Parts: sequence; C-alpha cells; structure tokens
Amino acid sequence: MVLPRLLSYESPALSGIEDPSVSTSEPPTSAPQVSVVIPALNEAGNIGRLVDETFAAVPAAMLREVIVVDDGSTDATADEVRQRLAVHPRLRLIRHSKPNGQSAAMRTGILAATGAVIATMDGDGQNDPRDIPNLVGKLGAPGSSGPALAGGWRVKREAESSKRLASRFANWLRDALLKDECPDTGCGIKAYWREAYLVLPAFHGQHRYLPALFQSYGHKVIYEPVNDRQRVAGVSKYTNLGRALVGIYDLIGVRWVRKRTRWPEIVERSGASQAPLDKAP
Repeated sequence: MVLPRLLSYESPALSGIEDPSVSTSEPPTSAPQVSVVIPALNEAGNIGRLVDETFAAVPAAMLREVIVVDDGSTDATADEVRQRLAVHPRLRLIRHSKPNGQSAAMRTGILAATGAVIATMDGDGQNDPRDIPNLVGKLGAPGSSGPALAGGWRVKREAESSKRLASRFANWLRDALLKDECPDTGCGIKAYWREAYLVLPAFHGQHRYLPALFQSYGHKVIYEPVNDRQRVAGVSKYTNLGRALVGIYDLIGVRWVRKRTRWPEIVERSGASQAPLDKAP
C-alpha cells in the first residue's frame, strides 16, 4: 500500500483552539470516547453539512473528535471544513496531496485519532450520523469478548435500482466466498475498536472487507439497520462496472488472507503489563 503524502494537517492545536487530545471540559464518563473519521473526495456541498450534523447527533460526552480526511480534493471540500474549525473545537482536518483512495484516507484518520472507538462515515452525506450512538452502543468494551465491529445495514436503499441490484449480487458473491454473513459490506457507517483495526493488513479497498477481516482476527461482528439518504450535491465516485472489476480482484486476495490467517485465543497474561498491540514492545 502506497502511503499518502499529507499536504496539510489542520487541527484545533494548529488553529489556536484547545487540542482535545490534551484536555477536555467534559465530565468523567464511562461511555467510550469515539473518534469519527470521515474520508472525503470532492464533497463540497455535502461535507460541511455532514460535519454540523455529526456534532449535533453524537452526544458530547461520547464524542472525542471529528476528523475529516480530504483525499486530494480539487473543489472547496477543505474550505468548508476550515470554516467550521472555530465553530467546532473538536474538529480536525487532514489533507492528502493527491487522491489515494477511501481506504488510505480512512487509515490516515484512524492513525491520527485519539479515541478508543472509531466511527466511520462516507463524506457524501448519505450516511446518517444519528446512527452512530446506536452502533457504538452495540460494541463490547475494547479488548473484551464482545463485538469489536458494528456495521451499518441499509435495509431501505435510496440508490437507483441498478446500484441496488449490483450491490445485492456483490454481497451474495462476497458472502459465498468469505462466509462473513455481512448483509451490506458497502455501507460506509461502522463503529469499531481502534486497536483491533490497527493490526489488520492495509491495502487499497480494505474498507469494503472490514467485517471479514475483523472475523479473521478473532473478533465478533454485528450488523444493525441504519438510515440511508440521497446525495444532495456532487456525483458518486464509483460505477457498477468499475466497482465490480476491482471488487473481484480484491475478493480473491481477501479470501486468501482469510484462509491463511491464524489469530490465537489468549487464555492467560501473567507478569508485567502488556504493551498495546499497535505499539512496539
């Protein structure tokens, strides 16, 4: 996987606003701290509205930060986010120098995140941030035996009939080969443990196979119905043919990874405290 070059990194700390990773005015809470990561490519007209909706929909005690990763947009995507940095102190903007794909943009945001739980959404506004609290609530505590990923399931799709049919076929084919029992792997809204994500293999198109990869690494996953909305501005970055050609190539690779992965169940940890999985011992 080619690492994206960052064109700029804008956060509360760089904007003269309190850095949420340093301090917070929120009262102590047992709720998981969630970093919402939104990859975006040429989503002017959508991204600003989505950012505002997210801060309104996710309880302040739960929300650690919202990170928008601009994957090399050539429109006013970054400007829409910058205009809101002073309004939302927990908003952060990271920009890639050129497009690297949705999986790379998600990984950039997750590596920068400070929350124990990650929630991801597409930047086009078709995912509803009001579904985030419910998805997060379905997770087990990080490191527990509970679900490590809660994926959205668009029971009522708003896309045109051709995309709905293509999605059904893709889900059937993927499940036939991977046996992940995921009804809607293309749904962008998901919540999952950050530490579990960080040990997964990184590759272009990874975001479409997160449920299968989480399962391959010994984690439970669940699926929850979520709202699906129509795009307000801009155009889709995918075509049915283009997604199918790339998807088949990726599917073969993920099937190989799934069959070759062994993730042992640990029954005891004794002695000195263990370093987190995403850090060197």
